Amino acid sequence: MMADNVAPVATADLQPAEDSMKSIKVTDVGTLKNELNKYRKGKKFEIHQFNKVARLAWLGNVVLQALDPTEEEVKSYLLYCDYPESLPEQILDIEQELIGHIHIVDAAQGDALARILEQGFQERVARYQDLCQRDFYFDKFYDQKGKPKGGSAR
Repeated sequence: MMADNVAPVATADLQPAEDSMKSIKVTDVGTLKNELNKYRKGKKFEIHQFNKVARLAWLGNVVLQALDPTEEEVKSYLLYCDYPESLPEQILDIEQELIGHIHIVDAAQGDALARILEQGFQERVARYQDLCQRDFYFDKFYDQKGKPKGGSAR
């Protein structure tokens, strides 16, 4: 029996980014809150999936954002995996269901992915700085003593 001041709650469908669709029948506010709390905690990737997402993070192909920055007790993340460039995509074994979707990741894995994202950025910057300083010409045409290697140095 419903009280006069309580409106009926409609049925809601929540669809995760997985292949299997999940439908949640909501009949009262308590059930809705319980289901939302499951999503607020996030989920853990399986080890092989985490490693693939971590490779994308190292390359800078993920976006992480706190799931609910206004709630201090919510530590999980929204994670978007973007498509890598063609060469890394050909070399890395990326699961297509991970790419192009938003995932809700638990706090521990989200924090780890944030550190991997930062580490990858720093390592890529260092490589570009080294590349900028590298002198290919003298490496190819002069020996370590500064003498021309056999052949013309022009």
